[in-house]
Amino acid sequence: MSGPLSGLRVVEFAGIGPAPFAAMLLADMGADVVRIGRPGEQARPHDLMSRGKGLVVLDLKDTADCARARAVALRADVLIEGLRPGVMERLGLGPGDLCAMAPGLVYGRMTGWGQDGPLAMAAGHDINYIALTGMLDALGAEGRKPAVPLNLIGDLGGGAMFLVTGILAALFDRARTGRGQVVDAAIVDGVNLFAGLFHMLRAEGRWPGRPGTNLLDGGAPFYDTYRCADGRYVAIGPLEPQFHAELLRRLGIDDVRFAHRNDPAWWPELRAEFARVFATRDRDAWCATLEGSDACFAPVLELDEAPDHPHNKARAAFYQNDGALYPAPAPRFPASPAARPSVGRPIDLDDLMGRWPAPASD
Repeated sequence: MSGPLSGLRVVEFAGIGPAPFAAMLLADMGADVVRIGRPGEQARPHDLMSRGKGLVVLDLKDTADCARARAVALRADVLIEGLRPGVMERLGLGPGDLCAMAPGLVYGRMTGWGQDGPLAMAAGHDINYIALTGMLDALGAEGRKPAVPLNLIGDLGGGAMFLVTGILAALFDRARTGRGQVVDAAIVDGVNLFAGLFHMLRAEGRWPGRPGTNLLDGGAPFYDTYRCADGRYVAIGPLEPQFHAELLRRLGIDDVRFAHRNDPAWWPELRAEFARVFATRDRDAWCATLEGSDACFAPVLELDEAPDHPHNKARAAFYQNDGALYPAPAPRFPASPAARPSVGRPIDLDDLMGRWPAPASD
């Protein structure tokens, strides 16, 4: 075992999306994570969400298997579940059941809508949760329908990351008090917190609200992407005046109109000039001119290109395992580095019980 969470015991009840991703992040940091899988589930060696985890398959509808799952959970420091509200309670595995027997247990609950509220029992996915927060609308260009941002903002950002943050905070509190607690992580709550910055800007009159017309949503010509001569794209973001000046210098633009860059009335003209200049050269030619400078520039890489970029290579941001490519764990801990994550693997329940002894009774 290695990493800052070495020795932490985590049990994850099978689900999809943010809950298994959160458990994977804990495993990446050295936690001993066991996934309670459903009947028929098998370890998938190339499954990112399974890396670093052991797999025990149990049928929670079977009384004996449910009792085995309870025994595992009572030996854990952290439990993670991503089922609809009430499901774990019906199985006798809810926090009211387990935390009474294991008061130090940190019980992490991951939902889209939250444990309560009028939508709590409704089905949904990332796109629905971010729609309710206003963030999906904010991602659209002016006059166009909202752009779907994969499942990064809801599932992984507003969901998994807040669940991990809550679990670590609850563990810190347990170190002081000896008591665990329930962590109620809802995707809508996390994304609403993300959106707080834009609510603040609206209150200050600095965010008109029309998608695609604001400073950070592609409305500003100096915070946008541009097509190059070869059909590929570059991204620029020199918000600060000195960085903007550096970009103009390297592009060979000496145009008095750019003195009005903070006035949205000028943005269409300035964008047209940027578009004209970037269209004169291939993307890689612009990389040779701008990359690594203070112009706040980056090429827009295709997914398959990212692992081969020199910066990602220098930081060993990806690694190969059994012919598959994986992103390296993040963040990094130089004082307590974690080993490269192992692939997901089935484990024996009896061996697990031996490795995770039952807590001492009062």
